[in-house]
Amino acid sequence: MSFHQSGGGGDAACQYMGSKLWFRGPPGDLSKPYVACLGGKETFGRFVESPFPVELGKRLKLPCINFGSLFCGVEAMLGDPALLDLVNASEVCVLQVPDLPCQSNRFYRVHPRRNDRFVEPTFDLVQLYPEVDFTEIHFVRHLLDRLRAEQDARFEIVVQELQESSLRACSKLVRRIEPPVILLWLHVQRQAGMHSDPVLPDAAMIERLRPFCSGVVECPVCVTAVSDTLEDVLFGTLQQPMAEHVIGPSAHREIAGKLLPVLRDLN
Repeated sequence: MSFHQSGGGGDAACQYMGSKLWFRGPPGDLSKPYVACLGGKETFGRFVESPFPVELGKRLKLPCINFGSLFCGVEAMLGDPALLDLVNASEVCVLQVPDLPCQSNRFYRVHPRRNDRFVEPTFDLVQLYPEVDFTEIHFVRHLLDRLRAEQDARFEIVVQELQESSLRACSKLVRRIEPPVILLWLHVQRQAGMHSDPVLPDAAMIERLRPFCSGVVECPVCVTAVSDTLEDVLFGTLQQPMAEHVIGPSAHREIAGKLLPVLRDLN
């Protein structure tokens, strides 16, 4: 197990034995029964002292291990057997619905661990967008913003593929998790003009995942720029633009509050 404290905002990150992924630290106690909280940047809780797994643990009186990773999507989770072993050793798993674009699909490939990174287009995407120079694109969101800027029906073909491929991957992940799964579906409100999410999970996708889960928790939250809570998060010099895109402490407490009765009902 390794652990380090990053600069600026003071986010702690750690690795667990056998896993190549970095999660929110400090490392949790795996010697006792625990809840596994699996997810992306909201679960990680960047610039927040007590992300929702910490708040949930306080209320449950049970360790809630934060397996949130900043750049981790379903592909990285499925590709990390050590992480799946840790999740399967838990009493219950809270799984944040992952970012749909951060997944290899028929149109592009992502980095196996840094799922936010665009590696290469497939032949199908090059054929669909012959005018786009993909050599200048390094991140998935940049790619999708570039494709969406063409403002034609081709982007809907990409969106449909992302929804279908993500549903397949999420279904596979949920079926590989042995303890009960509580699906956490966050509706993150962002400020107009901020980096918008080009593809979001919808109710139809959640309904198709519901039979594999013990419960679904929906929670609307706002980033700090919308909720006017920037002063509540911890960030360093030059980090304000990033801090405006995260959810603050009050949102994490709200998420914990929504999860608490569902987890208690499982006992």
